[in-house]
Amino acid sequence: MRTRITWGRLLAWVVLWFFVLATVLPFYWMLRTAFSDNQALAAQSFSLLPADFTLGPFERVFGLATPEEAMAEGGSGASLSFWLYLRNSLVVATAVTVGQVLFSSMAAYAFARLRWPGRDAWFAVFLGALLVPPIFTSLPNFLTIKSLGLLNTLPGIMLPSLFMTPFAIFFMRQFFLGIPQEIDEAAMIDGAKPWRIFFRIILPISAAPVTTLGILTFINTWNDYFWPLLVGQTEESKVLTVALGVFRSQTPQGAPDWAGLMAASLVAALPIVILYAVFGRRVINSIGFSGIK
Repeated sequence: MRTRITWGRLLAWVVLWFFVLATVLPFYWMLRTAFSDNQALAAQSFSLLPADFTLGPFERVFGLATPEEAMAEGGSGASLSFWLYLRNSLVVATAVTVGQVLFSSMAAYAFARLRWPGRDAWFAVFLGALLVPPIFTSLPNFLTIKSLGLLNTLPGIMLPSLFMTPFAIFFMRQFFLGIPQEIDEAAMIDGAKPWRIFFRIILPISAAPVTTLGILTFINTWNDYFWPLLVGQTEESKVLTVALGVFRSQTPQGAPDWAGLMAASLVAALPIVILYAVFGRRVINSIGFSGIK
């Protein structure tokens, strides 16, 4: 049957494409700037193509250009330990993802499948924590990390979100509630204890939401800026997002190295873009199956 084109449908498509272009344009502009010569950007600021196409910004980011070559192309001439910051970001994001997925799933299992006094009241307390802005807990967390002697260390950056978050518990609990209770009862009849039921039955069944939670946690941790900036001030403890801010401020020539900054941002965002492109459909489907509206 042929679809009838109406003015309402046509307007909907126009609005949809407008939002698509508004979403994609910043990424294209970042890509265009990353392949531009920094000195030519001002003269060709409205050009849709790279200004004097060059790979110099990426060479500056990866440390392949000498300070003289970098300054000749309009860069700051300052060095960026890109691989060190990339390693720190990978270590922090991976550790937080593994820890949060594991412990949040265990807590969600207790709230969804086990019966114990005060379960629903405690879950309401956890759920209420979603209403607390993260900025309110930054100072207490900072004082705790300082008292533990973990300032300027990667464990200090990881610790506040390493074990669980209210959203992660809520997300996994919603999925666990949809699993038939008869599965647990059959396993108990066979002599299985809660630990075995969780690791051998419930967790394998929940592969899709576990993967989704892992992806969302990794992206959120990778993009975090304020807390790593607050805790990690030394060169060895800086993550990539903080290092990009430092790179932005290194402007001895009076103008930011926009081409180098966009090249570094593009390389930093590339793992997240690939991750979401591969698992994006699973993320959307799992959120629908979890019961979140």
